[in-house]
This record gives sequence, structure tokens and C-alpha cells, in this order.
Amino acid sequence: MYIKQIIIQGFKSYKEQTVIEPFSPKHNVIVGRNGSGKSNFFAAIRFVLSDAYTQMGREERQALLHEGTGPAVMSAYVEIIFDNSDERFPTGKPELILRRTIGLKKDEYSLDRKNATKSDVMNLLESAGFSRSNPYYIVPQGRVTALTNMKDAERLTLLKEVAGTQVYEARRTESLKLMTETNNKSAKIDELLAYIKDRLSELEEEKEELRDYQDKDRERRCLQYTIDHREQVAIANELDNLDEQRQNGVDDTDDNRDRFIQGEKELADIDTEIRELKQQVEFLIVDKKQLEAERKDTAKSKAKTELDLKALSDGLSAAQQRKAQFEQELQSLQNSAHQHEVELAQITPDFHKRQEEEAAIKSSLDSADATRQRLYAKQGRNAGFRNKRERDEWLRKEIDETYPQLAKIKAVRMQTTEEIVELENEISMIDSQLTTLRAQFDLRGASNDNMLEQIQTAKAEKDRLMDERKELWREEAKLSSVLANAQREFMQADRALSYRMDQNTSRGLAAVRRIKLQHGLDGVFGTLAELMEVNEIYRTAVEVTAGNSLFHYVVDNDETASKVLEILQRERAGRITFMPLNRLKSKSANVPKANDAIPIIEKIKFDSRYQMAFEQVFGKTVICPNLTIAAQYARSHQVNAITMEGDSSDRKGALTGGYHDPRQSRLDAVRNVTKWRGERDSHESRAKEIRHILEQKDQEITRAVGELQKLEQTRQKQESSYGPLRQEIHSKVISLQNSRDALDAKTRARATIDANVKALTDQQTAHDAEMNSEFKKSLTQDEETQLENLSSTVQDLRRQYSEVSARRSELETRKSTLEIELRENLRPRLEQLSVNDFERLDGGAQRTLKDSQKDLKRIDKSMQTVEAKLRDMDGAVEKFNAQISELEQQHTETRRQQEDIAKGIERQQKRMEKSIQKKALLAKQAAEVSSRIRDLGVLPQEAFAKFEKTKSEAIVKRLHKVNEALKKYSHVNKKAFQQYDQFTNQRDTLTKRRNELDSSQASIEELITVLDQRKDEAIERTFKQVSREFATVFEKLVPAGKGRLVIQRKTDRQQAEEEDSAEEQRESVENYTGVGISVSFNSKHDDQQRIQQLSGGQKSLCALALVFAIQRCDPAPFYLFDEIDANLDAQYRTAVAQMLQSISQATENDGQFICTTFRPEMLLVAEKCYGVRFVGKNSTVSAVSREDAMEFVQGERQ
Repeated sequence: MYIKQIIIQGFKSYKEQTVIEPFSPKHNVIVGRNGSGKSNFFAAIRFVLSDAYTQMGREERQALLHEGTGPAVMSAYVEIIFDNSDERFPTGKPELILRRTIGLKKDEYSLDRKNATKSDVMNLLESAGFSRSNPYYIVPQGRVTALTNMKDAERLTLLKEVAGTQVYEARRTESLKLMTETNNKSAKIDELLAYIKDRLSELEEEKEELRDYQDKDRERRCLQYTIDHREQVAIANELDNLDEQRQNGVDDTDDNRDRFIQGEKELADIDTEIRELKQQVEFLIVDKKQLEAERKDTAKSKAKTELDLKALSDGLSAAQQRKAQFEQELQSLQNSAHQHEVELAQITPDFHKRQEEEAAIKSSLDSADATRQRLYAKQGRNAGFRNKRERDEWLRKEIDETYPQLAKIKAVRMQTTEEIVELENEISMIDSQLTTLRAQFDLRGASNDNMLEQIQTAKAEKDRLMDERKELWREEAKLSSVLANAQREFMQADRALSYRMDQNTSRGLAAVRRIKLQHGLDGVFGTLAELMEVNEIYRTAVEVTAGNSLFHYVVDNDETASKVLEILQRERAGRITFMPLNRLKSKSANVPKANDAIPIIEKIKFDSRYQMAFEQVFGKTVICPNLTIAAQYARSHQVNAITMEGDSSDRKGALTGGYHDPRQSRLDAVRNVTKWRGERDSHESRAKEIRHILEQKDQEITRAVGELQKLEQTRQKQESSYGPLRQEIHSKVISLQNSRDALDAKTRARATIDANVKALTDQQTAHDAEMNSEFKKSLTQDEETQLENLSSTVQDLRRQYSEVSARRSELETRKSTLEIELRENLRPRLEQLSVNDFERLDGGAQRTLKDSQKDLKRIDKSMQTVEAKLRDMDGAVEKFNAQISELEQQHTETRRQQEDIAKGIERQQKRMEKSIQKKALLAKQAAEVSSRIRDLGVLPQEAFAKFEKTKSEAIVKRLHKVNEALKKYSHVNKKAFQQYDQFTNQRDTLTKRRNELDSSQASIEELITVLDQRKDEAIERTFKQVSREFATVFEKLVPAGKGRLVIQRKTDRQQAEEEDSAEEQRESVENYTGVGISVSFNSKHDDQQRIQQLSGGQKSLCALALVFAIQRCDPAPFYLFDEIDANLDAQYRTAVAQMLQSISQATENDGQFICTTFRPEMLLVAEKCYGVRFVGKNSTVSAVSREDAMEFVQGERQ
């Protein structure tokens, strides 16, 4: 474990955060100028790890904070990061981060970024090897000088500290303190025991006098009890008689009251039933008015439909006559067109065949005639040439002239071919379009039928939506009446509830409900009365128990209550008591567990989240069968008790009761208000819903009407589009015929071009063959023969061509005649007739007639339904009116009976009041007698039977005598027995405590002896270890010398030296006076010198040897040395540096050194060097190389 990194901020000269590069686990050296902050760096480490900065005042805290220009530093912290890879700190982590933060008013520690106490930090450091008794792992400036100048006695004190004798001294002092306290307690106990002994002697005499007094007093209490008991029995008998009389009257009153309550319920039920029947009559009247209006509208629709139906029937007869003529003419045209098409289909293949034969014969004729013409030309041409060369030149010239003509003709043929392809594509496209247009034209009837069906569907949908809207209007009208009645009942119930509470509360409740809705306060739940459900049996008891708390408002927290109260105060809208659930605290009540005591809260149904509010009001109340039992439980269990009738007894003994009029029940009033408010809100919600649905229906009807209009417009457009469609078909037919004519012309032109190309090609071939032949003035024999044959062939071909051409011309003429007849006459006439499609027109009229008939049937059915409903309504109204009359008669009879019952109850109530007054007087007397009996205290067993048969006069006389005899015992000590027992117990306790103190004092004396012995052993053991290590360390630092520690005693104070302390016999430490240092720097055998006789450098070396010896006896994880080599000579500085190097290299995990120096010797053995700089009143620490550190040290020395 070693210091890995240090972070400083705001501490002394380190204003800004200084993060020091990780230290080496071995030897680290820090250099810097005086005043740069080296000592402050060591002070920062001591600030965290040692006890040097504890219990500081404000000025001392201020001194630790950075002082300079700029913003004031309010707090500082030093953070040390330890490498804990060896788990020396028991944290289980590889690192430990320890931070201390200080300010003017705070001083905090933290471990691994978590807050910790100083004791936790110090215990953790001690567990890792940081000993408080040996603070020499940190050696600041001046510590070596202080050791050098230390006296022998001070050196002995240092040795005791290292040995840990402070623990023994503290425990010894504490033991002596306990011994003193024990002696003081023993003296006080002795004084108390002497006083108790004297007091017990006095109490022995008082006990005898007290026995005589108790005998007389026992007889007095027996006599007094007999008198009081007889009076109590007489009063009880009288009360029983009154209770019996009262019970009989109560029973009669209860019967009358039950009959009266039942009568009131019957009256209320009758009133409710009458209101409901009247409301039903109103509903029926409203429905009847709407149905009559609907019947009137339906009658108008029926008359209009009947007129339309008659007009359609008359028009349909004339249309059927025109339809017959139309069908005859259409059939004639269709037959003629069919005949022409059949004949055209038969002629067309023969025509094409003749045309192909004509073209083949024409081609053969042209070829033979061209060959013959070439032979004639050759025959006449050869006579004009003198030799072959002239002939060939002429032929070459002819061939060359033929090439441009041939290329031009081929280009024309190519263009003609492209035009033919374009015409064929155009014909195909027009033909396809024409087919589509004719299909559309042919399907116009089906399209019209489909459109009419859509129109009928749209009309049906519109009618359905309008019927639904009528139903909604009817329901809205009915709901308006219901809502008005509910609002009226609610206002009446609300007024009745307002009469049962004060005006401020009534206004406050209304305001709270309004505020809840306006501000959306979900945490405002309601009053207790609104949040509970109670059986009618327990209603009176619950209402009396709660009182005005019924109208306390339950909210979720006090914040909600405060918000509502602020609004109430601002609006001056009444007063309300709120019950915030987060503030209510339930206190457990001592509720009796018995069959005749039922907790009232168990009979109330409410939501569990309101438990605290209901416990606050009902938690300490029980229901009892009668007032007597209620009073007993109220006294015995400190609870409030109440009967089913509402008579109550509270914990203080007060009794409350009397008649509770159920007609004035506030719970019923709240329930009634809640009921009608719910119905009103429900009806209002339904009314809003119906209005919303009506708006939607209006929109749907508007959309349906719009859709119907769109369909009608589409149908009209469709009807009007047939003329343009026919015109377009006619135009396409003409265009198609023109394209076909153009195609025929182009085809013939291409055939002519092909013949010309063949002729020129054959001419070129013949000229090439002639150039390759011999030159002769005449034709060869073969050519002569060929010429003769060609002449006969040409004549035959011309004859065949004439015959085929005549046949082809005849067919072409007939074909043209048929096509013109179809195109110009028959097809246009058929198309014209198709436009005036009587069948379609007749079908539309028939469909319109059928639709009108359907409408008429639907209207008749609707009329029948309306008439049936009106008849049912008339019957229902008569029935309801009869029931209303019957109920009103019943209501009058019941009201008369109620008045008779009320008079009887009033008479009985007056008799009961007199009986209650007498009973109250007797109850008061009985309470007084019971109080006198209780004052007698615990009576002996003989008191209940001893004077039972004695007359009352004799008992009174004897009681007078006993009271006279008791007067002489007025001075008697009535607590003599009790005091005697108390003093006896106290004497025994003090005696036991005195023995315990004697035993404790012996144990303390034994502990002091053991502590003295252990302290002596620790000091001697430590001295031996330090002395041995001092000799070893001194020998390493001064190889030619020798050193040792010398113990000094009182007996040999005059002696200059003592024998080696390791060879001395053990004596008491109290005989030690000091520890001296005896060394020799030149020889191991010369006389040694005391430290006072040495030079300054030698003294510092001895002091360092003592520090190293102490550290070796009690090793620490790391060591901090601040300029320990400042006063040493060069050779001793080298020796100290080598020793530090050997310690750091020899130690595996411990032994880290962090030193400051101005000397080069320690830099030579350091593993890592750091430099401290002071710039702008701020110190910084950074790692430097050994060369830079050496250069700095050399510069400082110069």
C-alpha cells in the first residue's frame, strides 16, 4: 500500500486544483525554492492523515484557506488516493480515495466519494498501520532539530509514547477515578443505613396504635355500607318501576312511530308513483303530437305519390305503342345489315386471292418483258460498237448510272414500308378504340340500370336516416320533459337539505362542487355523507354520531384543501371543514369486544382510501342495545356509545337522547340530492349525446342528399353523353376506312417500287454478264432461242393478266358497294335508333312506376304503424289517468291516518317527559349512594351479612358511637405498615449495594496493579528494540563508528555512563529519569561521547538514526521527510540517501518515501522527481526529470 496520487485545491498556497502525477511506490524526491509550497505540500498530507489539525477555531481554519487576489476561497480540500492492491485497507477495492474538505464552518471527511466521520477515518488508518503513538512516519521541518535539542527526560517521554503507555495511563487514571467514586458512594450508604435503623424503631410503636384504629374503622365502614346499601336497593326498585312504565309507553310509542314512518314511506311511494305516471302521460302526449304530425306528413306524401303513380301509368300505354313500331324498323335494319356483312365476308377472301394472283402474274409479265427488251437492246446495241472495249465502257457507264436510281428507289421503298407499318398500327389502334366505344354504347342500358339502382339505394338510405332523425327528435322531446322533472326534483331536494344545515355550509358545499369542476380538482372527493352507505337500521345512530361532521369535505391532501379555501375566501362563498387524508392520524380506541357493543364503523360501507376520515369521526363509537349498557361501556372503555334510536353516552358521562324524527334525516336528504343530481346529470349527458347524434345525423342526411344529387347529375350526364359517343364512333369508322384506303394505296405503291427495283437489278446483272461475255455483233444462238420463247411467254401472261384483272375488278366493285352501303346507310341508321332505345326508355318508365308503387306501399305501411301507435297511446293515457285517480284517493286516506297517529304520539311523548324527569332525580340519588359506597373502599367479607337482620334505627345509633370513638385516633399514622415495609426493603437494598461496592474496589485495585506492570514491560520492551535498532542504523550510517542508547536512573544519576541497557535487570520504570545517546564517529573501541558533545551535523545524524530506529520498531506504509538532510555533511547525506534507497528497494509492498531536499545526494537515488513552482500566488507540483532536478539544486547551491 502506498500513496498513488494527491489532489489539492484551495489549501494554503495551492489555489487552483493541483493534480499531482502518480508517485512511485519506492523513493520520490520533491525540489523547489524556499516559499514555493513544499512545506505546504507536506502540511496538506498531514492535514488529512494526522491529528495536527483538530479542534481549530475560525482564524485557524481561515489560515488553511488560500489568501490572494481574486475571488475569496470559501473552502479547500485535499484528496489522497492510496494504492490498495495488497488490500491493507479492508475495503475490497484496488484503490482508496480519502478526502478532507474544510471551510469556515465545515470540516468533512469522505471515503471513496462517500461521507464519513473522523473516527471512521482514523480507525481505518490505524487498521492499515498508521500508529497514533508513533507519528514519526511524517517528519516535517524542525522535527530533526527538535530531536537534536531534546533532553534526556524528554527523550524518555518520547520512548514512552512509542511504547503506547498513553493507553495504560488513561486506563489507570480512569480506574483511580472509579475508586474515588466508589468510596464516596460507600460513605453515603453508611449514612442512610444509620438513619433507616432509627426510623424502624419509631415505626414499631406506631404500628400498634394503627391496629386499634383499623378495627374501629372496619366496624364503621360495615355499618355505613349497610345503611347505604338499603337506600340503594330502594332507589333501584323505584327505577325499575319507572323503567317498566316507560318501556310500556316506549313500546306503544315505537309502534305508533313505526306505523307513522311506514305511512310516510307509503305517502312518499304514492307521490313518486303519481309523478312517474304523470310523467309517462306527458311522454305519451308528446309522442302523440309527434305521431299526429307524422301522420299528417305521411298523408300528404301518400296523395302526391298516388298522383305520380296515375301519371306514370297513363304515359306507359303510349310508350308501348311507339315501342312496337321502333322494334319493327330496328329488326329490318338489323337483317339488311347482317345480309350485307355476310356477303362482304364471303367476297373479301376471294377478292384478296384474285388480287394476289394478279400481282404474281403481273410480276412474271414484267420480268419476261424486261428480259426481252434487254435482248432487243443488246441486239441493236452491239452493231454500234467497234470492239469489246467500247462496249464495256458503255456498259460500265450504264451500270454506274443505275446505282443512284436504284438507291433512290430503295430509299422510297423503305419510307413506303415505314408508312405502311404506321398505317397498320393506326388501324389496329382505331379498331381497338372503336371496339371499346361500341362496347360502351352497347352497355349503356346496363349502366343506366345500375345508375337507377344506385339512385334507389341512395333514396332508401336518405329515408332511413330521416326516420332515425325523427326518432331522435322524439326521444329529445321526451328527454326534455324528463330533464325538467329531474331538475325540479333536484332543486326541491337541495332546498330540503339546505334547511338541515346552516346557510354558510350550504353555500360552501355548492361552491366546492363548482370549484372542483372549474379547476379539475380530482383530489376533492366529497362529504362524508356522500361517501358512505348505511343500512336503514343504523341510519339514526350514524347520523347522530356524526352530527355536523356529515358535511365535512374529504380531500386528498392539505395542499388541495388550501387551494379550495383560498378560492372560497376570495369569492366569499361560505365555510367548509376539510379533512385532508394526509394529515389525519388514527388513534386506536379501546373498543369493547362483545355482542352488545358493535363498532359503528363496521356498519358503514365506504371506499378503503377514506378509512382515515371515517375512523376520525366514527372510530371511537359503539352501538349498544340500550342506554344503560351504552353508559357502562362509555365509562369502562372511554368510548362513545349510542343506541339504535340515537340516544348516546359519551366518555365524560353525558347522556343525550330523545325522539329523532326520521323525516328530517340528513342522510336521506343527502341520498335524495345525490340521486336526483345523478339522474339530472345522466339525462343531461344523454341530451348532449342525442344533440351530438342529431348533428351527426344532419350531416349524414346532408351527405346522403348530396350523394343522391350527384347520382342524378351523373345519370343526366350519362344520358347526354350518348350523342357525342355516337358521333365519336362515326368519326372513328370514317378514320378507320380512310386509313385502310391509304394502306391499300401504299401497298400497291410498294409493289410497283419492288418491280422497279427488280428491273434495275436484273438490268445490272445482265450488263455484268454481258461485260464478262465475248464481243459479237449479233445475239448468240441461246439468246436468239430465249428471245423467241420470251415473246410467246409474254403473250400468254398478258392474256392471263387480263382475265384475272377483270375478275378482280368485278369483285372489287361489289365489295366497295357493300362497304359503302354499310358505312353510309345501314350502320348510321342503327346507331340513330340505338340512341332512341325505346326498350330502355320503356324499362326506365316501368322502373319508375314500380318505385312509385313501392313508395306507396311503404307509405301505407307507415300510416298503419302510426295509426296503431296512436290507438295504443290513447289506451295507455286512459289507463294511466285511471291509476292516477286511484292513487290520489289512496294518498288522501293515508294522510288522514297519519294525522291520527301523530296526535297519539304527541300525547305519549308528554307522559314520557314527566317519567324521564323523575327518573333523572332518582338516578342522581343512586349515583350519590354509589359514590358513598365507593368511598368506603374495600370492605371486609363480614360487611355483607353481619348487620343484614339488624334494624336501621339500631344501626344508626351504633354508627354514632363508633364515630365518637374514632375521634381520639385523629393523630394516628395511617401509613405506618407501609412505611415500615418500605424502610425494611430499602435497608436490604443498601446493604447489598455496599457489599457490591467493596467487591468493585478490590477489582479496581487489582486492575491498577496489572496496568502498572504492563506499562513497565512495554517501556522496557520498546527501549530494548529502539536501542538495538539505533545501534544497527548508526553503524550503517557511520560504518567506522558506534552508537547506543543509555537508560538513566535515579540511583546512579551521578554516573556518566551505564552498562548496556540490554544487560540490566528489570526495575520499575518509575526509577527511570531519562534516555541518553552515546556515540563514537571514529572507532568502535574509543570512548564514546554524549550527544551534547557533538557538532551540529553529528547531532542531526544521531537524531535521524533515532527516527529510523523508531520507524523500524513500528513500520509505517510510507514516510514523508521534509528536508531531513539540511544540516548533514556531504558524507552523511550520502549515507542517509543510500539507506533510504536500500529500505525502499528491500521492501516488497511497503516503504514508500516522499522527501524534499536542496541536496543532490538524495536525487541520485530517487526513482521519481517532482518540482514545486510558485507562479501568480499559486503553487503547482509537476513531475520533472532527474537532470532538471539536479540542475535546479546546483543552481540553488551557487
